[in-house]
Amino acid sequence: MAATEKFSPVLVTGAAGFIGHAVSQRLIERGEVVIGIDNLNDYYDPKLKQARLSNLTGLENFQFEEMDISNEEAIRSLVADNKITRIIHLAAQAGVRYSIDNPFAYQKSNLQGHLSLLEASRHAENFEHLVYASSSSVYGDKPMGGEGFTEEEPATDPVSLYAATKRSCELMSQSYAKLYGFPQTGLRFFTVYGPWGRPDMAYFGFTQKILAGKPIEVYGEGKMARDFTYIDDIVDGILGALDNPPEKGDHRVLNIGDSRPVGLMDMIKALENALGIEAEKIMRSMQPGDVTSTYADVSKLHALTGYMPKVMLEDGLERFVQWYRDFYGNLPPEG
Repeated sequence: MAATEKFSPVLVTGAAGFIGHAVSQRLIERGEVVIGIDNLNDYYDPKLKQARLSNLTGLENFQFEEMDISNEEAIRSLVADNKITRIIHLAAQAGVRYSIDNPFAYQKSNLQGHLSLLEASRHAENFEHLVYASSSSVYGDKPMGGEGFTEEEPATDPVSLYAATKRSCELMSQSYAKLYGFPQTGLRFFTVYGPWGRPDMAYFGFTQKILAGKPIEVYGEGKMARDFTYIDDIVDGILGALDNPPEKGDHRVLNIGDSRPVGLMDMIKALENALGIEAEKIMRSMQPGDVTSTYADVSKLHALTGYMPKVMLEDGLERFVQWYRDFYGNLPPEG
């Protein structure tokens, strides 16, 4: 069924977040009605979240509710009252390093929050599909040089609490799909970047410091690699998955990444080129919770939706730098 033929709104959790903002925009562009929720917490600069939200709140097909996903009663009422049959669940407490010092934030948002969405979905009438955000961090660490991570590989050795909560969400979804029969798709994201991105991500923090004339700290002595995936490509994959639900009672997990891992030093070089400034670098050892490399095998998502990332890292970072300068000027953001 074409998007314009659907009348029930799509619920997007984390709508003021990096990915939720972009997904909401794309849904509205294709004629969907979107109900977005977010608790607008201060994990990073709330002004950035408010700015993202301001891009959406003036649109005719967007409705926003400030709400915490851990509030099960409020979530269930919202889904029932609006006859929601499709949910894109992106809200979560993000960040590997933050989880070391703030573990209970992850219990509340990631575990209790995910359970709230599962309960609301299973009680909804004619529910069609729950798509939710997992993470490549569930794979744990893996030496560079091997084949990309595949969904069939064991995901039983997370090296951070954040990763453990994301794996737990996958297991909860598996049980709810079998118990209550509604289709679900978990998407394991691989290092999403681009305009309107999160300030706690390395490329964003490097940009702040380089423009401020400060040295950057390069962890893992620059030997790490990441599967950097541009935001527009991620949105393509999310909506492709949403539009192709599994059979009733099925739960699947799919990788969503670029499938072209880039070394950290190569990313820094591309960022320096985009900024026109060479960074002063301080080499550091690996931090707790970090992994050496991530690399997505996206063959399943490609077969299902035709998903194929288009934006190369150099181009994506140029677009990010242009956005950053438009949004912040050449100054680091406050906070």
